[in-house]
Amino acid sequence: MTNSKNSELIIASGKGNAEAVRSLLKQDIYIHAQDKNGCCALVAAAYGNHLEVIDLLIASGADVNMKDNSLQSAYLISTSEGYTDLLKKTLAAGADVHSTDSYNGTGLIRAADRGHVDIIRELLKTEIRINHINNIGWTALLEAIILGDGGKRHTETVRLLLDAGADPHLADKDGKSPLAHAKNRQFNEIIKLLEEAI
Repeated sequence: MTNSKNSELIIASGKGNAEAVRSLLKQDIYIHAQDKNGCCALVAAAYGNHLEVIDLLIASGADVNMKDNSLQSAYLISTSEGYTDLLKKTLAAGADVHSTDSYNGTGLIRAADRGHVDIIRELLKTEIRINHINNIGWTALLEAIILGDGGKRHTETVRLLLDAGADPHLADKDGKSPLAHAKNRQFNEIIKLLEEAI
């Protein structure tokens, strides 16, 4: 095992070079080696959504919950970037749905603020905490409204969250409710959903 081989694995994974990764995995290599940013091969591959490489690494025992210095794991990257296939692969490989990012945000919160409807549907099949509050004081429901655009994806996000048990009364740190935020932004469809839920 040499440091250079470990570095080669991280670089090849980040480039999505499945052939090089397959070759390197046959050698005496440490699959969880990290670069100066704490990035391991699987995280490097996840950033690029390189699914073939991800399959190879997971099959070789890569930990889907391992994080880099910015607290990103393959699982968390899938939730923020909308990589549904990657999410399914990490969940199948034992992803911890309760793991959080640098804002103490869950994958559900990350997906909600971006309106990644397919990701949210998958996460709602798990035991993820729907009403988890991050260190800004926001739930997934609040993020979908405050950081969303009020369009179809974010409206569907709100509907899915409410149907799954998101608490429409949970306010932000200033005591402002999801409904108050929706009214402030004139998100009429979301206002209607929240009023029906209250």
